Amino acid sequence: MRIVGIAALCAVVGGCASVSRGTTENISIASTPSGAEATITGLDVPTACVTPCAVVVKRNADISVAFQKEGYAPQIVQLTKEVPGTGAAGFAGNLLLGGIVGMGVDAYTGAATDHKPNPVTVTLEPLAPPAPARPPRKPRPPAAPQAGT
Repeated sequence: MRIVGIAALCAVVGGCASVSRGTTENISIASTPSGAEATITGLDVPTACVTPCAVVVKRNADISVAFQKEGYAPQIVQLTKEVPGTGAAGFAGNLLLGGIVGMGVDAYTGAATDHKPNPVTVTLEPLAPPAPARPPRKPRPPAAPQAGT
């Protein structure tokens, strides 16, 4: 009975994946060590959080996450968009019920896609400690005069 209801809703609204999966998803973000600042771009407004954290993103957004923590090398992770089995099933439902309009809605909203990797997890590399300063060289004593000159 639930499938019939979803199918009817797809026909009315236009996009099966948009209805069954939604146009947003949660992205979990973590780092080792924790406490790094994660800046997420590709959203309507760039967002920052301190790891571990999570953000809600549009499925059609091109997302990247930049990690920064004092004493560690910064890292950037570019997320990709992939169509998982559940997204493909919702998108395929358009062939039966949503038609071209439903396919267009799902393609525009990215409803059939998921961002990968999710969760976004990085291991931050410590910066090399600065090399110890060399003590100043002692000046050489002047050369002794040579005999016979």
